[in-house]
Amino acid sequence: MSELSGGWIPDEATLAGANLTRFITWLAETGRGEYADYQGLWAKSVDDIDWFWDAVWTYFDIKADSPPRAVLGERSMPGAEWFPGATLNYATEIFRHATDERPALIAVGEDGSTEWSWARLQRETAAFATYLRNLGVAPGDAVVGYLPNVAEAVVAALAAASVGAIWAVCNQDVSVDGVIARLGQVEPAVLVATDGSVYAGKRIDRRAELATIRHAMPTLKATVVVPRLGLDIDGDTVAWATAVQAHAALDITPVPFAHPLWVMFSSGTTGKPKGIVHGHGGVVLEHLKYLTLQFELYPGDRFLWYSSTSWMMWNLLVSGLLVDATIVLYDGSPTHPGTDGLWRVAADAGVTVLGAGAGYLLACAKKELTPGASYPLDGLRAVGSTGSPLPASGFRWVQQGLGRGVPVISMSGGTDVCTAFIGGCSILPVVAGELSCLCLGAAIEAWKGEGHPVIGEEGELVVTKPMPSMPVSFWNDDDGSRYRAAYFDKYPGVWCHGDWITISDRGSVVVHGRSDATLNRMGVRMGSAEIYTAVERMPEVQDCLVVGVELDDGGYWMPLFVHLADGVEFDDALRSNIVAEIRQHASPRHVPDDILDVPGIPRTLTGKRLEIPIKRILLGAAPDEAVQQSSIDRPDLLGAFVAYRRSRVS
Repeated sequence: MSELSGGWIPDEATLAGANLTRFITWLAETGRGEYADYQGLWAKSVDDIDWFWDAVWTYFDIKADSPPRAVLGERSMPGAEWFPGATLNYATEIFRHATDERPALIAVGEDGSTEWSWARLQRETAAFATYLRNLGVAPGDAVVGYLPNVAEAVVAALAAASVGAIWAVCNQDVSVDGVIARLGQVEPAVLVATDGSVYAGKRIDRRAELATIRHAMPTLKATVVVPRLGLDIDGDTVAWATAVQAHAALDITPVPFAHPLWVMFSSGTTGKPKGIVHGHGGVVLEHLKYLTLQFELYPGDRFLWYSSTSWMMWNLLVSGLLVDATIVLYDGSPTHPGTDGLWRVAADAGVTVLGAGAGYLLACAKKELTPGASYPLDGLRAVGSTGSPLPASGFRWVQQGLGRGVPVISMSGGTDVCTAFIGGCSILPVVAGELSCLCLGAAIEAWKGEGHPVIGEEGELVVTKPMPSMPVSFWNDDDGSRYRAAYFDKYPGVWCHGDWITISDRGSVVVHGRSDATLNRMGVRMGSAEIYTAVERMPEVQDCLVVGVELDDGGYWMPLFVHLADGVEFDDALRSNIVAEIRQHASPRHVPDDILDVPGIPRTLTGKRLEIPIKRILLGAAPDEAVQQSSIDRPDLLGAFVAYRRSRVS
């Protein structure tokens, strides 16, 4: 393939020096088997998951305070019990890599950057952990953040982990209602926030929002404020400098393998966002495996993935510290002062591995940018993409924009497992438009019908065997019913993820998009329920429905259909009011691409919106193919959606 075709083939030096090559060599040297290619190793890793995850544990020399009795106790899904008896801590594995040779992180904002040494990171983490303990924060309590992507967010997360507390965070672009719906669930003991943020050249004061959030959380023992803008805060908050003033050694509490590390939140498609609980051990093992063997991070790499703190990619970025990389946090707009803003940040920070949402890469491609000619990016050796499918044109643009061939590592996974099921590997070629491989230890298949695995055909992404980073539980789901309903209702005992994929006979994968109603715009998964909550409070709107449609060119169309109350006229003023309501009560990201008037919103006979069938109709399916019409209340209303699809195509 040509150098700028979007594809990539590893050369001999890359093959010889790859992390995966070292791992395969180690497997042979320790009597764990010889593997000639990636596919053979992947097959072994899913055929014998005990063997594989024991190998990962041993290879990465996990520092357990007490050893496990086995790799797997209970083996069923859900409910698999990994490494019973083991105690460890995520923070222990992070600070094993403390060194004077390189910074731990570089915090970049639109108004400047700061390097944090490992010594500073450890000192402030130790001090904040001491502060938490002095407040009475104990293992199992929650520490939460209302924070942009600043270094103090990393400190707070690591300090919470150190004391065995649970971390959860929302970025400040999430609406106040959305923050309360998420963080309020965990009844936090401590809230860490900034007074505001700097984004797209604007200083955004968040003191009013912070006051509302605090008022809605009666369990708070303290609110600690990081002075991002240097604004005055009322006297019953604690300044960050005060909270980290103690001179203390870092004291890390060992916890069981499945002890909650952090709570992440679902998009809220079917109601209140679900709190997805991830455990220390599962995150440590999975992130070491993924970042080293799939994503090919090396000690000393400078790793930047553009993300908000609300997205699981922020957690994966922080875990770059597990592999002794320097992580680069960017708190700002990727398109400021121009669309190529993120490339400028990468160049200034000396980034070697850069990741972003597919939507950002496609925006750069649309403008035919050439960052390789504009900025010194010679040290950049790989570009990652996730959040939505990246078409072949996006792969090609990365190489054309840089002016040289680099691997484009497209990955697909989710908040649910805080990792990727499908990704890349530096010993495999990259084919434009495809994800190179199924990840090691991930027993992925594409299923059709009642559970028939297929190759070369589109099917539901399923996981047939447990993985350590599957959720420990859902928050406030004592009987596990919501957890089972989320993943196991369709195929009992098998995880159904909600993506359509095609697995090739070479083991590569094409991801076609969501098979469920989750919205996925610019790499950020969102729930329709928050849009409905915002819009349905308007007396002018009787009913509404929103869908997200993946387009053939890699774009994403998110229309909102509204059924207006009797006598209401659909005009620009109403459209503006709807947008304003969504901005205020959901977020700017939730604002649809189009707001379209329809004579009614069809529902199932049990009252559910037809999000998936309507999405299929907008993608070209006939109404009787998209939904069994005897199961809905108003089949006659489907014609309006067919008409919109036809008008859009024409």
